[in-house]
Formats: sequence, C-alpha cells, structure tokens
Amino acid sequence: MASLTAEARGVFVISVTPFREDGSLDLDSLDRVTDFYLEAGADGLTILGMMGEAPKLTQAESLLVIDRVIARAQGKPVVVGVSAPGLAALAELGQEAMARGAAGVMVAPPMSLRTDAQILTYYRQACGFLGADVPVVLQDFPLATTVQISDDLLGRLIDDLPQIVMLKHEDWPGLAKISRLRAAEAKGRRRISVLCGNGGVFLPEEVARGADGAMTGFGFPEMLVQVTELASKGEMDRAQDLFDAYLPLVRYEQQPGVGLAVRKHVLAKRGAIACDAQRQPGAVLDPLARAEVDRLLDRQTKRLKELG
Repeated sequence: MASLTAEARGVFVISVTPFREDGSLDLDSLDRVTDFYLEAGADGLTILGMMGEAPKLTQAESLLVIDRVIARAQGKPVVVGVSAPGLAALAELGQEAMARGAAGVMVAPPMSLRTDAQILTYYRQACGFLGADVPVVLQDFPLATTVQISDDLLGRLIDDLPQIVMLKHEDWPGLAKISRLRAAEAKGRRRISVLCGNGGVFLPEEVARGADGAMTGFGFPEMLVQVTELASKGEMDRAQDLFDAYLPLVRYEQQPGVGLAVRKHVLAKRGAIACDAQRQPGAVLDPLARAEVDRLLDRQTKRLKELG
C-alpha cells in the first residue's frame, strides 16, 4: 500500500468498530462495513479514530483491527489513529501499523497542551518518535481536545515537519481557516492535503473553500462522496441540493454524546453491521430517539426520490 501524500483527495471514511452485544469485537461485521464503505465510493479509510472507539480497545485488538481492515481494503489507503497520552505507546502502534501496511497515521494533540510552544514541541517529539518516513495526519479538533491551533502555529508545524502531509480539519468555526491556509500556499508555503471532519456538517462550503474532501463518518457515506465530487467540480447548487436532503440526519447525528449511537443505528439498519452496540461506556439510544431517527430516514428517502 502506498504511503499517504499531500496530494490525497476525496473521502476517507472514519470507520466504526463493530461490537457484539457482549462487547466483543465483531470481525465479520468489520469486514462487512469495510466493504460497505468501499462500495459507497470511499477513496480511503481511517480506523481507530475517536468515533472508532479506539481508547476502548486493547493493543492486541487494535492490531487485529488494523490487519483485518488493511487486508480487506482492496489496496485503498488506510490511515490509523494512534493518538495516545504517551509518546512511546503512540510510536509503538504507529510503527506497527506502518509495518502492517498502513498509509499513514493520525495524531491528535493531548488535552494538556495549552501554549503554541507546547503544541509545537509535542508534534516535533511525536514525529521524531514515529520516524521521518511515517506520514502524519494532524487532527485539529479543538471541540474534543480543547487544544487551539492558530493559523500561525499551523504554518510553523507545516514548515518544520514535512512528514505532516494532511490536516484533518475540525476546527469550528473553521471555513476561514481553510481559506487562509490555501492563501498561504498560494504565496509559497508547502501544500498539504485538507480533509474535513465534524460529520460533514459544512462539507459543501469546505470543499468550495479549498478542502480536498472529507475524513469523517456518516451512515450514508455515498452522500459524502457525491457531495465532494460535485463541489470539487464547482457544481455547488447540485452539491447543496443533495446535501440538504441528508441534512436533518446529519444534524441529528451531531448531538454530543449520542452521535456514534445514531450512526451505528443507521449502519445496522442498512445491514453494514450486525449490531449497533458500543463497547462500554457508551451511549444507547432510547426507543423515542430510535423512532426519531427512523422518521428522519423515511423523510430522507422521500426527498431523495424528489431529487431524482
């Protein structure tokens, strides 16, 4: 599998990690959901991310997931989330993932970082521990990490650490950040790939601002693919019309604390996974919430038919 580069584009779906009701890994469903994402048009996959319940897995389980997905990915690039409180654990998993065929690793900053100097030092150390040949995706997700990466600091990270080849952009509000990054590149800064998260809530606008696509999850990954393709071609009205048909479900999934439960419920209904269980601790949708999601799915089907 080729290594990740700054030219990466399209949709890298953040994969869920399927579990059985008893909390054990469901490897058959992992195969099925991997096929599901690829059949939807995903250009790559990202595993062991925050929405992949990575902190709930043992090291042995993480390696099992890595092997299983890479073997199933049909040569598509697989990015592995390796964020960890300690650099030794981060490097061990990252190097093992690369040895097993990963295209790159994703690193989010730990919540303890506050100053620009601390953040810069951390990423210098993380890249050093991983090794210069390991492509890194910098996850900029302050809503979850509480770590604020300014435009100036992002520029320094790009300038100082050439192995950072991609930004997983999840700052919010963050559209202007994309524009400023692309403007700096137009003036000579090294280009990096920008794939956006946050459930795709601002996907049409993000691509219009210069993002290369999405690195996020959703129960209908084909929407992420189609909207990215349309917006990349400048067909913004068509992109927005299609996005709007899914927007109520996208909105519902953005509720803090239950978003993954909603996503897994939808994936289970679509047959992509056998069970919508999360490994504990994890949220469970109550019957009323399930009924609300099902109603949104019915309305979504009607809107898509109207679009033709």
